[in-house]
Amino acid sequence: MTRQLPGAAMPQRLAALGPFFAIDCHDDGPVLPPWRPMAELLDDTAVLRERVAGVRTYLAAAGGQPLEAVEERVAASVTHLGLAARLVSPAFAVAVLDGAVLRYGLREARWQPVPGGMFPLSLPQQVLEPVADRVELADRLGADLLDGPVRELSEALGAGFGVSARILHGNVASAVNGAAAAIARSAPQLAPGARELVAQLLARAPLQGAGTAADDGTGFRRRSCCLIYRAAPDHAGALCGDCVLTAPPGRRG
Repeated sequence: MTRQLPGAAMPQRLAALGPFFAIDCHDDGPVLPPWRPMAELLDDTAVLRERVAGVRTYLAAAGGQPLEAVEERVAASVTHLGLAARLVSPAFAVAVLDGAVLRYGLREARWQPVPGGMFPLSLPQQVLEPVADRVELADRLGADLLDGPVRELSEALGAGFGVSARILHGNVASAVNGAAAAIARSAPQLAPGARELVAQLLARAPLQGAGTAADDGTGFRRRSCCLIYRAAPDHAGALCGDCVLTAPPGRRG
C-alpha cells in the first residue's frame, strides 16, 4: 500500500539532512523545462557521454592536465559514483526516518543535469510505501532501489565505458555508506538506525561483498577503488578514505 508524500513536509525533512537528500515532487503531468526525464541516461547514449565528458573535463582542469591525460573510464566511474549517491541518498534517508520505501525508477524520476553530484532531483508524488519489519525494509530497498534504477544506471555506464561490475558495486556501497555518514552528522540520533541499515544492505545482493562497515560506525572500507586517484598527474592522486588501497581502519599511519 503506497501513500502520497505528505506535501512539503517530507522534502523539507530530507533537505535538512543535506543537499544530496533534497528532492522535489511532481505529478503525472508533462516534463517541463528545466526538468528532464532521467530515463534519457538510458535511452540516449549522447546524454550519458555528455555527462561523463563534463566530469572528465573537470578532472583534467583540476589537475592542470590536458583532457587526454584523464582516462574516460576514470571519469565514467566518478560520474557513476555521483549519480548513484544522488539516487540512493533520499531513499536511504526515508527508510531510516520513517521505515518506508521510496518506489521509483529512472523513467519516473526527473532531473536537472547541472554540473556536480548535487543536481536537482524530482520524484513522483505517490511513491512512499511503509514497511514494518526492518529486515523486509532492507530487502525491499535492495530490490526496489539498488537492483532497480541504480542497477540500470550501473549497467549503462558499465556497458558504455568499460567500468567493471566490481568497481560499480563498490561505488554504490560507498554511496550507501556516505548517506549514512551524512545522516549521522546532521542527525546523530539517527546514526544507529542508519548504521544498521548499511550493514543489512552490505550483507545481501546486490552489494554483498562490495564493502565492510564497522559495527560501531567508526569505519567503512570498500573492496574496490573508484579510480579517482588516476585522474591526478602521474596517476598519483590522494585515495578516498574508504578505498581498498588504503590501510584498513585502525591501522593507518
